[in-house]
Amino acid sequence: MKNLKIFAVAMMLLTAGTPVMADNEKDGDNKEQQCEEIDNYDFLYNNENYDEDFEFEPINDVLDEAFSHMGARYRSGQAGPNAFDCSGFTSYVFKNMGIDLNRSSRAQFNQGDPVDKDKLQIGDLVFFTSPRSGRSIGHVGIVVDVDPISGSFNFIHASTKGVKVSNSNERYYSRRYVGARRVM
Repeated sequence: MKNLKIFAVAMMLLTAGTPVMADNEKDGDNKEQQCEEIDNYDFLYNNENYDEDFEFEPINDVLDEAFSHMGARYRSGQAGPNAFDCSGFTSYVFKNMGIDLNRSSRAQFNQGDPVDKDKLQIGDLVFFTSPRSGRSIGHVGIVVDVDPISGSFNFIHASTKGVKVSNSNERYYSRRYVGARRVM
C-alpha cells in the first residue's frame, strides 16, 4: 500500500509539467493540439476595480504595523501596544501612520469614504455586528487581501482570541458584515 502511494505521488509529480493535449476530431485524423501556456495573468486584474495609480507603500506600512502585533492579546478598552480591543487595534495601527481614527468601531464607521464590498482594497476598514451590539456596528478589522474572483477578503483584527487574520467567508463574519470605509 505504501509503495502504491509513493508511485501515485511520483506519477502526479512527473505529469504535473506535461502540457495538456486535446484531440482535434473535426478532421478525423486525431491531430494533437498543444494548449499554449498562460504567461500573462493581467486578465485577472483587468476589471473596472483595478486602479493603476494605487500606491502600495503606505498600505504596506499599515500592514507591517498591523502584522507586527499578530498574536497580541485581547483586552476590552485597550488600545495597545501589548493588548487591544478591535477599535483600539485599528486606531493604534492607523495612528502610527499619521491617521487619527475615533476610538469606537461605531464612530470609525462614520469616518472615511464608504466602499462597496466589490470594490474593497487592502487597507480598507471592514465592519461587522457582534452578538453584544445587536444590529449596529460592533467590530472592525483591516483588509489584508481580496480575492478578485470570489470577492472574499482576509482581514486582520483584534478578536477575543487576540490579533489574528480571519476570512470574510467564515460563517461568523459572513452573516455579520455591515460595510467598509476607506480612510487612506
